[in-house]
Amino acid sequence: MAASPAGSEIERLISLLARLPGLGPRSARRAALALVKKREQLLLPLAEALADAGAKIRPCSSCGNIDACDPCHICTSPGRDITMICVVQEVGDVWALERAAAFRGRYHVLGGCLSALDGIRPEDLKIAELIARAQDEDVKEVILAMNATIDGQTTAHYITDHLRDCDVRITRLAHGVPVGGELDYLDDGTLTAALQSRRDF
Repeated sequence: MAASPAGSEIERLISLLARLPGLGPRSARRAALALVKKREQLLLPLAEALADAGAKIRPCSSCGNIDACDPCHICTSPGRDITMICVVQEVGDVWALERAAAFRGRYHVLGGCLSALDGIRPEDLKIAELIARAQDEDVKEVILAMNATIDGQTTAHYITDHLRDCDVRITRLAHGVPVGGELDYLDDGTLTAALQSRRDF
């Protein structure tokens, strides 16, 4: 077996980079070479940023967003509308909606969606926590901003059934979100229009 042209440290870096979404082995090698070539400008600052993120960033105990503080800056912002909770599957969906600046309420990150194929059950998601939050007398509306996939819509129906006893309006994003589409890949205009055109579930 031929020896690798790179040392074990480089191979470990490539192997770790290759685990990132969107990076295969070839892209990981290119990224590793770019980092090593620009050690002062990229590699060392990235290592420092990763160490800081690992030490400081954690999930918000209220909404599930990630931040360096708990509760997160969205939950503690005095300018947010506390009567509305927007339910999303993943943290990236929060970032997409915030990027569009279309929503000024608060969020609830489920941590995924129900999936019989993947063995994801209601107890694996933060659905019980959502129901508890929806029972707060300040909350008037729960917006289900789920991905327009079969699993996303199954999750939305499950949540709707379990929120029936809460005194809240339940809405969902309008169908401007394409079937099979994921929030993090949509443009800001589509997200804004979908939020503004929401209707009762």
